[in-house]
Amino acid sequence: MERFRKIFDYIKTDCALITSDVNRRYFTGMKSSAGIAVAFPDKMYLLIDFRYIEKARNTVKNAEVIELTAFKTQFPELLKKHGAKTVSIESETMTVSTLNSYRHCFKEITIDDSDILSNAINNMRMIKDESEIENIRKAQEIAEKSLSELLHFIRVGRTEREIANELNRLMFANGAEDLSFETIVLSGKNTSMPHGVPSDKPVQNGEFILMDFGAVWNGYHSDMTRTICLGQPDDEMKKVYNIVLSAQLAGLENARAGISGSELDKISRDIIEKAGYGENFGHSLGHGVGLEIHEKPNASPNYKSVLGKNSVVTIEPGIYIAGKFGVRIEDFVVLTENGCNNLTNFDKNIISL
Repeated sequence: MERFRKIFDYIKTDCALITSDVNRRYFTGMKSSAGIAVAFPDKMYLLIDFRYIEKARNTVKNAEVIELTAFKTQFPELLKKHGAKTVSIESETMTVSTLNSYRHCFKEITIDDSDILSNAINNMRMIKDESEIENIRKAQEIAEKSLSELLHFIRVGRTEREIANELNRLMFANGAEDLSFETIVLSGKNTSMPHGVPSDKPVQNGEFILMDFGAVWNGYHSDMTRTICLGQPDDEMKKVYNIVLSAQLAGLENARAGISGSELDKISRDIIEKAGYGENFGHSLGHGVGLEIHEKPNASPNYKSVLGKNSVVTIEPGIYIAGKFGVRIEDFVVLTENGCNNLTNFDKNIISL
């Protein structure tokens, strides 16, 4: 079944307007910074301007492509053609200004501005099909190959920024369409900041280096974190690293379809808390990954919903000790009925360069 048809399993209106860039790509398969997908139960249209029209006609296979010239007249014509009088919009992403403009221009229709359409799309995107999983797997392969090559670049005196830039260069050289997010490379005391920004600090012998990064392939993101040591770690560093590793392995062992996000989070969190570092683990265990680097579902204390089969989630516990160092280890997995398939193959035992 075409993806757009599934929308109408959730919504009760006659038409759905898909206006956000990421969701328009999800339904049409084409990346663009403009355009509107207009979906009816039996057909979808992509209205897109001259800049993208040739690409759309060559790329989009599941929608009729129409050059967008005057939405105020083209949209009512489509509604009339399909006998539609009610329309759902993406409440999560449509601005109040745009919604007010629609209400002013299209007074003859009823606009549902509830969260129903946005929630429906989020629910659909949580469950990945085989093509999506393969795109994510390819993105991860690019990221891991790049990290393997980066290890030869890291040495005393290189700055965090230099290492991050080289990792970015390698990901693009290895085929990445884009970066999943701004690459994080931190060293020494800076590793205690979970989402710190690479600086001009040189890396030193005996320090942890935390790297959180990902590549994009065909619109789909990867996400991984490894914490390595330049030289040999001291006893406290080894102790904390092994606690985080134990928590991460427990999360991986228990990750499966049917467990709630809060239950999965608790399994890893309990290990860190029992080791006396509960206050040093301040973020959730994981999040969904797909067309966006952070999407539903979540593995967090407040996410009570059950995780579904073929959801992709990260498992990334961490311990962060201000003024000293931090450790995070992150894989991401595809949930199955009996467990999970780990998309991350890179060694997670402590690496000393």
